[in-house]
Amino acid sequence: MEKEVSISIKCPLCGKSLMDEGIHLHERPSVKLNIETEHDRGVLWLSCVYGDCTKKLDIEINDGEIVDMFCPHCNKELSIKESCDECGAPLISFVIKAGGIVRICSRKGCNNHHIIFKEIGAELSKFYFEYGF
Repeated sequence: MEKEVSISIKCPLCGKSLMDEGIHLHERPSVKLNIETEHDRGVLWLSCVYGDCTKKLDIEINDGEIVDMFCPHCNKELSIKESCDECGAPLISFVIKAGGIVRICSRKGCNNHHIIFKEIGAELSKFYFEYGF
């Protein structure tokens, strides 16, 4: 059986937690983001289980549409200057509280995501300690 890794995420800009204890996906807190499309603004909740693409939205988003994502605390945009290898949309970046960075694609329907460790020794040790690998 595969081990599920439930990660806690924080804003890379203000450092505040993006975890929402009020909205659970798969019985775990979700990652809460403010979002904006060409036509509307709303809230997106993502599963905190790495690799699980479950999400909840309070607005309609068309398949293939690129979504701007913002921290619900500082309201700064979370996109970075890197593009998705699969579809070319901007990537969104979050900091993992236990060490490392998660990047996800901003296009609805593209499930590309990955974890990066910049200071591999320290961050990977902290990540392994937190998740028990």
